[in-house]
Order: sequence, then C-alpha cells, then structure tokens
Amino acid sequence: MTGDELAALLERDEVALLDVRSQEEYEGTAGYPCDPVQGHIPGAVHLDLNEIYAAGGDHAVLRRFLDERGIAEGRRVVAYCHSGQRSELAAALLRSGGVDAVNYEGSWHEWSRRSG
Repeated sequence: MTGDELAALLERDEVALLDVRSQEEYEGTAGYPCDPVQGHIPGAVHLDLNEIYAAGGDHAVLRRFLDERGIAEGRRVVAYCHSGQRSELAAALLRSGGVDAVNYEGSWHEWSRRSG
C-alpha cells in the first residue's frame, strides 16, 4: 500500500490506522533523525508491537486491544511503524488472530515526507 492509497482510504474513512511503534515514537518524543518530523499519522491509534506479539494470535486478546482503541470488529486495520518491518509482523500477527490487517510498507519514513 502506498502513501497515496492510504491517504485516499483514510479520507473515505475505510480503514482504521494502527501505529505499532513505541509510545515515544507515536508521541513524537523519540524517533529517527532521518525523518523530517516526528509524531504519528493523524487519526492513528497506538498499540505497541510488543503487546500484539504477547497476545500470541489470541483473537479475544487482540479484539480487546482493538476495542479499547475504538476499532470495531470487521474493520480493516492498516498497521504502520517506521519503515514497515515491525508493522509487517504486526499485520501478520493480527491476521493470525482473525483481524483483517494489512501493512503500510512506507510507514512513517514515507509519510513524514508528505507535504501538508
């Protein structure tokens, strides 16, 4: 999924966006110097990859995590991180637990360079 594809899906409210980086990366208090800005994609909710990993594909646990973040059952989830590696693992773990999840490969590294 490209940044433009993600932007279009977000504009039409067709997906839920899940930031799987650390809390500090999500808040913009930590990050990588190669990115022009720090923070998160507007509208994203945070769920650290470590929590997803610890759930071990348990649908009930994953569902509770998503419910707590306002992501309804059946809604497609787009996961992102800094470079797409952590979010690829997160998407696979979510899928193993029955969640419709995909990875935004460009992740924050790409999104942080978008104008506007």
